[in-house]
Amino acid sequence: MKIEKIACVASKSSKAEEGLALLSKRYPLVSAEEADIIIALGGDGFLLQTMHAHLETGTPIYGMNRGTVGFLLNEYTVDGLMDRLAAAQSHTLYPLKMKAETLTGEEHEALAFNEVALHRYSQQSAHIRVSINGRQRLENLVCDGIMVATPAGSTAYNLSARGPIIPLGSNVLALTPVSPFRPRRWNGALLPHTAVVEFEILNPEKRPVGASADSVEVRDVVRVTVTEDTSRHACILFDPDHSLEERIFSEQFVH
Repeated sequence: MKIEKIACVASKSSKAEEGLALLSKRYPLVSAEEADIIIALGGDGFLLQTMHAHLETGTPIYGMNRGTVGFLLNEYTVDGLMDRLAAAQSHTLYPLKMKAETLTGEEHEALAFNEVALHRYSQQSAHIRVSINGRQRLENLVCDGIMVATPAGSTAYNLSARGPIIPLGSNVLALTPVSPFRPRRWNGALLPHTAVVEFEILNPEKRPVGASADSVEVRDVVRVTVTEDTSRHACILFDPDHSLEERIFSEQFVH
């Protein structure tokens, strides 16, 4: 990859802003609109924001960890940056598209690179009917919530809900319940990435449910449909010795 112009964006944290200042002194930076590559300084959440912000341009994004976990990020160093960028490996990530209908008849759409999640808004458990590709699979899932997670998002909220970690390139999605009560023995499923997932909220007035696609949240939903959107994508870059695929494998063997 030939790289001539780089941009750098940073989260609001002092650690990220200090990192931006050091890079600015060492390298000539341009605006994100002019750049061949965008460097994102922060945590995983900020990288996710950057992916959404520059989705339409398709500009590759190279994240460096100036946050906490940094699962999707490379190590932060100032030295040898241009060589690292030239050698970086790219991964193409397609977002999930959420279509949500509310009690008042409003319709909302949003994209998610991590997960589309449903969650209850009251002390009453959520009652959700689950259909895959037009066929009902669960007549009434009684739970705190449920999500559809991508491979990149499988180590985030999905993992905390005891969902499976999914390696990149597996072309599957995780359908993971949150605190399921009925059916007792149902702990989720793996779906082909082409699946159309539909959630219907049962008795939404008594048992209100919200839906979120990454940071976009819609309250009082009655129906949510989730599909993969292959018309848009984000390209994220990783150092060859620390690829996202290797991180996903490593996460499964944590001591």
